[in-house]
Amino acid sequence: MVSAEHDKLKRRAARLSVLSNTVLVIAKYIVGVMSGSVSILSEAVHSGIDLIAACIAWYAVRESGKPADDEHPFGHGKIENVAGTVEALLIFVAALYIIAEAGHKLASGNVAIERLGIGTAVMAVSSLANYLVSRHLLTVAAKTDSVALEADALHLRTDVYTSVGVLAGLVAIKLTGVTLLDPIVAIVVALMIIKAAYDLTKNSFFHILDVKLPHDDEAEIISVLEDHASEYLEYHKLRTRKSGHIRHIDMHLVVPKQMTVESGHALSHRISEDISRRLAYSHILVHIEPCLKGCEECGRCAR
Repeated sequence: MVSAEHDKLKRRAARLSVLSNTVLVIAKYIVGVMSGSVSILSEAVHSGIDLIAACIAWYAVRESGKPADDEHPFGHGKIENVAGTVEALLIFVAALYIIAEAGHKLASGNVAIERLGIGTAVMAVSSLANYLVSRHLLTVAAKTDSVALEADALHLRTDVYTSVGVLAGLVAIKLTGVTLLDPIVAIVVALMIIKAAYDLTKNSFFHILDVKLPHDDEAEIISVLEDHASEYLEYHKLRTRKSGHIRHIDMHLVVPKQMTVESGHALSHRISEDISRRLAYSHILVHIEPCLKGCEECGRCAR
């Protein structure tokens, strides 16, 4: 199901994310401590969570590429969904920590901002680095249909937006001298992080519950069935779900009772191949069943 080339692309992208986040966490933490900026420290925490998420994504894409075995007959794809859900929970925790720290700063009024120049530079570099890495991750995720890489990319893309917000806050402080803007910006950053975590939870967790494929995917399946409508009588019990990057599709196909087993088998293969061409990484099961009606009722079985 997973080509060697795609597996290699996913692992390289995951390793790049781990390396990038490691560098940014160290840089943001050092500058945050030096400047006393809670918004920069909040960004360091955010990047720290992104680093953990990147490590989880790297582990998930490595494990999900393993073939099915006796213990996992449907493969290991759902580990990517589990990884995405864990990442979302980590982001929620980080956001609550940031809000708590910012609230303490606002309550005490003890906000001291120094060395804004280097802080502004780090935020600018962070935004650019995260944008480039997240764009690469999204490209690889789209090509390989990787849930874990998509989740990691969304983390970094959120980091881009929050870094820009912190950067804008630091500039505003430098221009106005109002240091309380720092914890206020931190709270805004936290709210944006919570929104990203909510979106990620929807994308990752619900596939663990075996929700059906998106409408566009099911429309492609129905389109293929319509293309072969003259070769069978009807279909029913169409069921779809997704496990990691693997789409699981099964259906019942009613055929004329005179159709041989060989012909029915060939028909199921033609339909499966056409669906696979439109939807990559699809595992398709077609159950062939004979028409139980009398031939005089529809007249099609006699063909």
